[in-house]
Amino acid sequence: MIRRKNVMRLLKTYLEFLATRLFGTGIDTLVLWICSDFLFSTYWTIYVLSPIISFEFAVLSNFLWSYCWIWKSRIGQRSTRDFCYRFVIFNLSSGVGFLVKMLFLLLFEKIFGWDVIYCNFAALIISGLFNYFLADAIVFRKKRAVVTETE
Repeated sequence: MIRRKNVMRLLKTYLEFLATRLFGTGIDTLVLWICSDFLFSTYWTIYVLSPIISFEFAVLSNFLWSYCWIWKSRIGQRSTRDFCYRFVIFNLSSGVGFLVKMLFLLLFEKIFGWDVIYCNFAALIISGLFNYFLADAIVFRKKRAVVTETE
């Protein structure tokens, strides 16, 4: 019964993770549209700077959802230092996840010759799992109980 309970908790957490990442995708798309259509006008600012800015807004959104909702029970003492430390680690892990997505996207295109949309979707599945496990195991890992000796 304990295993089933753990599997159900893991599934619930993963579904929450997916829901918040869909919201983050919406944030990314909205910010990209605002930057590229209203704020910037050169090729570099539209095709390089705008996606970087929109990616960071999505990362911030995803982190806030993770910190305040998905893994809130794993946050012991809330502090500015803890928040900033976890955000830096989360941001780095998201960047690695993005590189994993790009690697698989290009790999699927080379192997299967699929359209970029299908390659992206398949790569998102892999990078999404990768990002989930990074967040679960590193950014919001369970703190081990400190055992003290009693005399």
